[in-house]
Amino acid sequence: PNDLNHSTMSKNMNRIKVVLAETKHTNRWLARELKKDEATISKWCTNTSQPSLETLYQIAECLNVDIKDLLNSSKNDDIQKL
Repeated sequence: PNDLNHSTMSKNMNRIKVVLAETKHTNRWLARELKKDEATISKWCTNTSQPSLETLYQIAECLNVDIKDLLNSSKNDDIQKL
């Protein structure tokens, strides 16, 4: 079970897709805001690749959220039990 959690967490490092949905924005909108290709945004949203830390700050500013909201916790203890 621990290995499964670890591999799941390492695959889903960011929550960009979730936060975009919560703030009712689209990949296309974010691509325009950041002047990035929509394919790049899509890769970030599917956690296929990760934005740089600098870009993550820019995303947080665009979405008016704390940068921490864009990241999944690295600590299993911090995962909310639903």
